[in-house]
Amino acid sequence: MNWSDFSKLIKARLTFLVVFSASISFLIGSRANDHINWINWLKLIVGGFLVTSAANAFNEIIEKDLDKLMKRTMDRPIPSGKMNTGQALVLGLGMGMAGTYLLGSLNLLTGLLSVFSILLYAFAYTPLKRKSPIAVFVGAIPGALPPLIGYVAAHGKIDDIALILFGIQFVWQFPHFWAIAWVLDDDYKLAGFRLLPTGNRNLGSAVITFIFTLILVPVSLLPTIYGYGGYYVGGVSLICSLIFLYQALGLLRTQQIESARKLMFGSFIYLPVVQLMFLFDFIGKVK
Repeated sequence: MNWSDFSKLIKARLTFLVVFSASISFLIGSRANDHINWINWLKLIVGGFLVTSAANAFNEIIEKDLDKLMKRTMDRPIPSGKMNTGQALVLGLGMGMAGTYLLGSLNLLTGLLSVFSILLYAFAYTPLKRKSPIAVFVGAIPGALPPLIGYVAAHGKIDDIALILFGIQFVWQFPHFWAIAWVLDDDYKLAGFRLLPTGNRNLGSAVITFIFTLILVPVSLLPTIYGYGGYYVGGVSLICSLIFLYQALGLLRTQQIESARKLMFGSFIYLPVVQLMFLFDFIGKVK
Protein backbone atom coordinates (compact mmCIF):
# COMPACT_ATOMS: atom_id res chain seq x y z
CA MET A 1 0.00 0.00 0.00
CA ASN A 2 1.38 3.41 -0.97
CA TRP A 3 0.67 6.91 0.41
CA SER A 4 -1.97 7.52 -2.27
CA ASP A 5 -3.99 4.48 -1.11
CA PHE A 6 -3.51 5.33 2.57
CA SER A 7 -4.56 8.96 1.99
CA LYS A 8 -7.78 7.75 0.31
CA LEU A 9 -8.49 5.36 3.20
CA ILE A 10 -8.17 8.12 5.80
CA LYS A 11 -9.66 10.87 3.54
CA ALA A 12 -6.50 12.93 4.01
CA ARG A 13 -7.85 16.35 2.98
CA LEU A 14 -10.83 16.05 5.32
CA THR A 15 -8.55 14.78 8.10
CA PHE A 16 -6.15 17.71 7.73
CA LEU A 17 -9.06 20.20 7.85
CA VAL A 18 -10.31 18.55 11.06
CA VAL A 19 -6.83 18.65 12.66
CA PHE A 20 -6.36 22.29 11.61
CA SER A 21 -9.67 23.22 13.26
CA ALA A 22 -8.75 21.40 16.50
CA SER A 23 -5.23 22.88 16.61
CA ILE A 24 -6.52 26.46 16.25
CA SER A 25 -9.04 25.86 19.06
CA PHE A 26 -6.28 24.38 21.24
CA LEU A 27 -4.36 27.66 20.91
CA ILE A 28 -7.51 29.63 21.82
CA GLY A 29 -7.97 27.39 24.89
CA SER A 30 -4.29 27.81 25.77
CA ARG A 31 -4.58 31.59 25.54
CA ALA A 32 -7.58 31.44 27.90
CA ASN A 33 -5.20 29.70 30.35
CA ASP A 34 -2.46 32.23 29.51
CA HIS A 35 -0.04 29.38 28.78
CA ILE A 36 0.67 27.29 25.65
CA ASN A 37 2.04 23.77 26.13
CA TRP A 38 3.54 23.02 22.71
CA ILE A 39 4.14 19.34 23.55
CA ASN A 40 0.42 18.95 24.23
CA TRP A 41 -0.34 20.83 21.00
CA LEU A 42 1.71 18.26 19.08
CA LYS A 43 -0.04 15.43 20.98
CA LEU A 44 -3.39 16.91 19.94
CA ILE A 45 -2.34 17.15 16.28
CA VAL A 46 -1.02 13.57 16.14
CA GLY A 47 -3.86 12.16 18.27
CA GLY A 48 -6.49 14.09 16.30
CA PHE A 49 -5.00 12.89 13.00
CA LEU A 50 -5.07 9.26 14.18
CA VAL A 51 -8.61 9.38 15.61
CA THR A 52 -10.04 11.10 12.52
CA SER A 53 -8.19 8.68 10.24
CA ALA A 54 -9.62 5.75 12.22
CA ALA A 55 -13.20 7.09 11.93
CA ASN A 56 -12.74 7.50 8.17
CA ALA A 57 -11.27 3.99 7.82
CA PHE A 58 -14.27 2.49 9.69
CA ASN A 59 -16.59 4.53 7.44
CA GLU A 60 -14.95 3.06 4.33
CA ILE A 61 -15.08 -0.50 5.71
CA ILE A 62 -18.83 -0.15 6.33
CA GLU A 63 -19.44 1.44 2.90
CA LYS A 64 -17.07 -0.74 0.83
CA ASP A 65 -19.84 -2.22 -1.34
CA LEU A 66 -21.48 1.18 -1.84
CA ASP A 67 -18.16 2.82 -2.74
CA LYS A 68 -17.89 0.44 -5.71
CA LEU A 69 -21.04 2.01 -7.17
CA MET A 70 -19.86 5.65 -7.16
CA LYS A 71 -17.33 7.07 -9.64
CA ARG A 72 -15.93 9.36 -6.92
CA THR A 73 -15.13 6.49 -4.54
CA MET A 74 -14.58 3.35 -6.66
CA ASP A 75 -10.79 3.90 -6.65
CA ARG A 76 -10.58 3.86 -2.84
CA PRO A 77 -8.28 1.04 -1.61
CA ILE A 78 -10.98 -1.39 -0.36
CA PRO A 79 -13.46 -1.27 -3.30
CA SER A 80 -10.56 -1.25 -5.80
CA GLY A 81 -9.09 -4.41 -4.19
CA LYS A 82 -5.77 -2.81 -3.15
CA MET A 83 -6.58 -3.53 0.50
CA ASN A 84 -8.92 -6.00 2.18
CA THR A 85 -11.28 -5.18 5.03
CA GLY A 86 -9.13 -7.07 7.56
CA GLN A 87 -6.11 -4.88 6.80
CA ALA A 88 -8.23 -1.72 6.96
CA LEU A 89 -9.79 -2.85 10.26
CA VAL A 90 -6.37 -3.49 11.85
CA LEU A 91 -5.16 -0.09 10.66
CA GLY A 92 -8.36 1.61 11.88
CA LEU A 93 -8.26 -0.04 15.31
CA GLY A 94 -4.55 0.70 15.71
CA MET A 95 -4.96 4.35 14.79
CA GLY A 96 -8.11 4.69 16.91
CA MET A 97 -6.49 3.25 20.04
CA ALA A 98 -3.24 5.19 19.62
CA GLY A 99 -5.08 8.44 18.93
CA THR A 100 -7.48 7.98 21.85
CA TYR A 101 -4.54 7.21 24.16
CA LEU A 102 -2.74 10.40 23.09
CA LEU A 103 -5.84 12.57 23.44
CA GLY A 104 -6.79 10.90 26.72
CA SER A 105 -3.29 11.68 28.06
CA LEU A 106 -4.16 15.39 27.72
CA ASN A 107 -7.24 14.99 29.92
CA LEU A 108 -10.05 12.45 30.34
CA LEU A 109 -12.76 14.62 28.77
CA THR A 110 -10.73 15.01 25.56
CA GLY A 111 -10.32 11.22 25.32
CA LEU A 112 -14.03 10.60 25.92
CA LEU A 113 -15.08 13.20 23.34
CA SER A 114 -12.78 11.62 20.74
CA VAL A 115 -14.29 8.14 21.33
CA PHE A 116 -17.80 9.63 21.13
CA SER A 117 -16.84 11.32 17.84
CA ILE A 118 -15.59 8.05 16.26
CA LEU A 119 -18.68 6.10 17.36
CA LEU A 120 -21.17 8.74 16.20
CA TYR A 121 -19.49 9.26 12.81
CA ALA A 122 -18.81 5.63 11.91
CA PHE A 123 -21.78 3.85 13.48
CA ALA A 124 -24.63 6.41 13.48
CA TYR A 125 -24.03 8.88 10.64
CA THR A 126 -22.64 6.32 8.17
CA PRO A 127 -25.62 3.88 8.18
CA LEU A 128 -28.14 6.77 8.28
CA LYS A 129 -26.88 8.19 4.95
CA ARG A 130 -29.02 5.71 2.98
CA LYS A 131 -32.08 6.09 5.18
CA SER A 132 -32.81 9.78 5.61
CA PRO A 133 -31.50 13.34 5.09
CA ILE A 134 -31.49 13.51 8.91
CA ALA A 135 -28.05 11.88 8.55
CA VAL A 136 -26.61 15.35 7.87
CA PHE A 137 -27.86 16.59 11.27
CA VAL A 138 -26.36 13.55 13.01
CA GLY A 139 -23.10 13.90 11.08
CA ALA A 140 -22.85 17.60 11.95
CA ILE A 141 -22.27 16.68 15.62
CA PRO A 142 -19.01 14.71 15.17
CA GLY A 143 -18.19 17.17 12.38
CA ALA A 144 -18.33 20.05 14.87
CA LEU A 145 -16.54 18.26 17.73
CA PRO A 146 -12.91 18.96 16.56
CA PRO A 147 -12.84 22.60 17.76
CA LEU A 148 -14.53 21.56 21.01
CA ILE A 149 -12.01 18.74 21.50
CA GLY A 150 -9.11 21.08 20.69
CA TYR A 151 -10.29 23.70 23.16
CA VAL A 152 -10.97 21.16 25.94
CA ALA A 153 -7.54 19.56 25.34
CA ALA A 154 -5.97 22.87 26.39
CA HIS A 155 -8.52 24.31 28.82
CA GLY A 156 -9.76 21.11 30.47
CA LYS A 157 -13.46 21.97 30.55
CA ILE A 158 -16.39 23.02 28.36
CA ASP A 159 -17.23 26.71 28.78
CA ASP A 160 -18.87 29.47 26.69
CA ILE A 161 -15.92 29.77 24.30
CA ALA A 162 -15.92 26.00 23.68
CA LEU A 163 -19.66 26.08 22.91
CA ILE A 164 -19.24 29.07 20.55
CA LEU A 165 -16.47 27.26 18.65
CA PHE A 166 -18.70 24.16 18.43
CA GLY A 167 -21.73 26.24 17.39
CA ILE A 168 -19.99 28.01 14.51
CA GLN A 169 -18.65 24.76 13.05
CA PHE A 170 -21.97 22.95 13.67
CA VAL A 171 -24.06 25.48 11.71
CA TRP A 172 -21.37 25.82 8.99
CA GLN A 173 -21.63 22.05 8.32
CA PHE A 174 -25.09 22.36 6.78
CA PRO A 175 -24.44 24.71 3.84
CA HIS A 176 -21.01 23.09 3.42
CA PHE A 177 -22.35 19.55 3.23
CA TRP A 178 -25.50 20.34 1.26
CA ALA A 179 -23.39 22.19 -1.34
CA ILE A 180 -21.24 19.06 -1.71
CA ALA A 181 -24.36 16.86 -1.82
CA TRP A 182 -25.87 19.09 -4.53
CA VAL A 183 -22.73 18.79 -6.69
CA LEU A 184 -22.45 15.02 -6.15
CA ASP A 185 -26.14 14.11 -5.98
CA ASP A 186 -26.11 11.94 -9.12
CA ASP A 187 -23.15 9.94 -7.80
CA TYR A 188 -24.66 9.68 -4.31
CA LYS A 189 -27.92 8.31 -5.70
CA LEU A 190 -26.04 5.44 -7.36
CA ALA A 191 -25.30 4.24 -3.81
CA GLY A 192 -28.74 5.15 -2.47
CA PHE A 193 -27.55 8.12 -0.38
CA ARG A 194 -30.25 10.70 0.41
CA LEU A 195 -28.40 13.72 1.74
CA LEU A 196 -30.06 16.83 0.30
CA PRO A 197 -32.70 18.30 2.68
CA THR A 198 -35.63 17.21 0.48
CA GLY A 199 -33.75 14.31 -1.11
CA ASN A 200 -33.48 16.10 -4.47
CA ARG A 201 -31.95 19.12 -6.21
CA ASN A 202 -34.96 21.43 -6.02
CA LEU A 203 -36.23 24.73 -4.63
CA GLY A 204 -36.94 23.20 -1.21
CA SER A 205 -33.33 22.03 -0.77
CA ALA A 206 -32.03 25.42 -1.96
CA VAL A 207 -34.31 27.31 0.48
CA ILE A 208 -33.25 25.18 3.47
CA THR A 209 -29.56 25.59 2.52
CA PHE A 210 -30.07 29.38 2.32
CA ILE A 211 -31.83 29.46 5.73
CA PHE A 212 -28.94 27.66 7.45
CA THR A 213 -26.41 29.97 5.76
CA LEU A 214 -28.48 32.90 7.06
CA ILE A 215 -28.43 31.44 10.60
CA LEU A 216 -24.63 31.31 10.35
CA VAL A 217 -24.46 35.15 10.16
CA PRO A 218 -25.45 35.83 13.81
CA VAL A 219 -23.78 32.61 15.04
CA SER A 220 -20.44 33.73 13.55
CA LEU A 221 -20.75 37.00 15.51
CA LEU A 222 -21.09 35.24 18.91
CA PRO A 223 -17.38 35.73 19.81
CA THR A 224 -17.87 39.51 19.50
CA ILE A 225 -21.36 39.55 21.05
CA TYR A 226 -20.11 37.73 24.17
CA GLY A 227 -16.94 39.82 24.40
CA TYR A 228 -14.41 37.07 23.61
CA GLY A 229 -13.47 38.70 20.32
CA GLY A 230 -13.30 42.31 19.26
CA TYR A 231 -14.41 44.20 16.18
CA TYR A 232 -11.75 42.61 13.95
CA VAL A 233 -13.15 39.08 14.24
CA GLY A 234 -16.68 40.51 14.16
CA GLY A 235 -16.01 42.49 10.99
CA VAL A 236 -14.21 39.70 9.14
CA SER A 237 -16.82 37.11 10.23
CA LEU A 238 -19.64 39.40 9.06
CA ILE A 239 -18.00 39.99 5.66
CA CYS A 240 -17.27 36.26 5.20
CA SER A 241 -20.80 35.31 6.27
CA LEU A 242 -22.38 37.82 3.87
CA ILE A 243 -20.24 36.57 0.95
CA PHE A 244 -21.21 33.00 1.91
CA LEU A 245 -24.87 34.07 2.08
CA TYR A 246 -24.60 35.68 -1.36
CA GLN A 247 -23.29 32.36 -2.73
CA ALA A 248 -26.23 30.54 -1.08
CA LEU A 249 -28.57 33.11 -2.68
CA GLY A 250 -26.98 32.23 -6.04
CA LEU A 251 -27.94 28.59 -5.46
CA LEU A 252 -31.45 29.65 -4.43
CA ARG A 253 -31.84 31.72 -7.63
CA THR A 254 -30.37 29.29 -10.16
CA GLN A 255 -30.54 25.84 -8.49
CA GLN A 256 -27.61 24.92 -10.73
CA ILE A 257 -24.65 22.64 -9.94
CA GLU A 258 -22.21 25.46 -10.77
CA SER A 259 -23.78 27.67 -8.06
CA ALA A 260 -23.54 24.79 -5.57
CA ARG A 261 -19.87 24.35 -6.51
CA LYS A 262 -19.19 28.03 -5.75
CA LEU A 263 -20.91 27.64 -2.37
CA MET A 264 -18.85 24.48 -1.70
CA PHE A 265 -15.54 26.24 -2.40
CA GLY A 266 -16.71 29.24 -0.39
CA SER A 267 -17.27 26.94 2.60
CA PHE A 268 -13.69 25.64 2.36
CA ILE A 269 -12.38 29.22 2.73
CA TYR A 270 -14.96 30.46 5.24
CA LEU A 271 -14.20 28.23 8.23
CA PRO A 272 -10.38 28.55 8.49
CA VAL A 273 -10.57 32.34 7.94
CA VAL A 274 -13.16 32.83 10.71
CA GLN A 275 -11.33 30.50 13.12
CA LEU A 276 -7.95 32.13 12.49
CA MET A 277 -9.45 35.61 13.01
CA PHE A 278 -10.99 34.45 16.30
CA LEU A 279 -7.56 33.18 17.38
CA PHE A 280 -5.69 36.37 16.43
CA ASP A 281 -8.32 38.68 17.89
CA PHE A 282 -8.66 36.62 21.08
CA ILE A 283 -4.87 36.65 21.60
CA GLY A 284 -4.86 40.44 21.26
CA LYS A 285 -7.91 40.88 23.49
CA VAL A 286 -6.66 38.86 26.50
CA LYS A 287 -3.16 40.38 26.64
